[in-house]
Amino acid sequence: MKRIAPVFVLLLLAIATFGQVKNTIAKSTITFQIKNLGIATGGNLAGLQANIDFNPANPNAGSIDATVDVNTINTGNDQRDTHLKSADFFDAAHFPKIELKSISVKHKSGANYVGQFNVTMHGKTKEIDMPFSYTENGNILAFKGTLKLNRLDFGVGSESLVLSNDVVVNIEVELSKG
Repeated sequence: MKRIAPVFVLLLLAIATFGQVKNTIAKSTITFQIKNLGIATGGNLAGLQANIDFNPANPNAGSIDATVDVNTINTGNDQRDTHLKSADFFDAAHFPKIELKSISVKHKSGANYVGQFNVTMHGKTKEIDMPFSYTENGNILAFKGTLKLNRLDFGVGSESLVLSNDVVVNIEVELSKG
């Protein structure tokens, strides 16, 4: 369970990037889930910071840049959180931020999009595709996305017989029009 957080942090960064520069993040939730001994366990990240320029009519013309502080990881277990922040996993002392930068965003259908992002975590950068939805309801703009990451691609933790390499990250962001 101590090796759960690394992949989750990346997913949280992905969520944090959905918003528009001229809008204010009203609410953001970044959660992650990983299997440990075959049992799903997880946590969340907080403190999303993002510069988002998103136009649903021309999604590839904008940009999404976001960061989240690894030190905000919360699995509900202080001892596990401390271990996840250590050099065994995220090495928060040397790599305190997870970064997400858009490469391209494409409209799929209806409210559905897919973004290609450079995700940097633990000093390693990988391209990741993340499908997401975008909706507007009055002054609220909502982004919801889910992605699956391999924690070993970022050097978070090591091979394990009990801890899965795959992490599922769910990101929900609500913006209020500015």
